[in-house]
Amino acid sequence: MLLVDANIVLRYILDDHPELSTRAAEILEQHEALLPLEVVCEIVYVLQKVYSVPRKEIQAKLCALLDDRLISVEKTESLRQALSVYCTKNLDIVNALLWAYHNVEHHQVMTFDEKLSKLLEME
Repeated sequence: MLLVDANIVLRYILDDHPELSTRAAEILEQHEALLPLEVVCEIVYVLQKVYSVPRKEIQAKLCALLDDRLISVEKTESLRQALSVYCTKNLDIVNALLWAYHNVEHHQVMTFDEKLSKLLEME
């Protein structure tokens, strides 16, 4: 299984470079690709901050990659839940993942972040 970095997934999602986007598609469509959650965070950040992609669209694009089995991630259900709360609660993706680890995997999360604390208390 291949580990892929953010650039591969970004070129695939954005389809913005004639050569690299084609190569990214070949990589993702012809190999089993593992996407570390750290890389997912980078992808979300770049899509949101650099390319101004709306949160709902980021969620849709990443979930489509999972649904189409173009990428594998560890903790798939936690990632899906994190992307969902990322869209609705205005948390950054890292805090959304922490919330998902609490919600899905029942981990205790300690934080000083007020938005995350309020959401954790609601559970």
